[in-house]
Amino acid sequence: MRNNNVPIAVEGLPFVAGAALISAIFIIIGWKVVAAFFIVVTVFIIFFFRNPKRVTPANEKAVVSPADGVVIYLGPAREPHLDQDMMKISIFMSVFNVHINRVPISARVVDQFYRPGKFLDVRHESATFENEQKGLVLETANGIRLVVVQVAGLIARRIVCYPTIGTMLRRGERYGLIRFGSRLDVYLPLDTELQVTMGDQTVAGETILGVTT
Repeated sequence: MRNNNVPIAVEGLPFVAGAALISAIFIIIGWKVVAAFFIVVTVFIIFFFRNPKRVTPANEKAVVSPADGVVIYLGPAREPHLDQDMMKISIFMSVFNVHINRVPISARVVDQFYRPGKFLDVRHESATFENEQKGLVLETANGIRLVVVQVAGLIARRIVCYPTIGTMLRRGERYGLIRFGSRLDVYLPLDTELQVTMGDQTVAGETILGVTT
């Protein structure tokens, strides 16, 4: 997978370079105020695309958070792709969160889907059904299936997802990102022992959302 050993996500490098170049141009021509603004923009872009290391819990049955953010929905829901009732956990990522997404559990990608759509505020539950999204169906070695969905938001207009069908994924490894604020929906089996509640802050690859039985 990409972004394994780099401090800044490679997808962010063109943005960093562009903002830095603009800053340099305004410095050269002596427009100090404008140059200062673009220096701040450059620093923010670097901050947004930061790619910190994470320590994943040892329990192989633990489903870890795929995203940094806050839990904005938790409860039973109908997963539309598999068309079955599952436990849904939604995590909202603001522009200040790390936006690298991580694999929630060691599993194989058995299916994936893309749905074009709107770019509504992802804090509204309607975003689950109406916004642009990219989803992976994962199956563990003992046959447990879960679904993780990247949902584009009001500002986020670019979903990046590396795996393809058949890819074996390791829990906690980086698998994609969404640019500039978004949401992750995770669908778990109904008998999963939940470890988070509404409003909890999550850390991708570290926070345990639930434990499979």
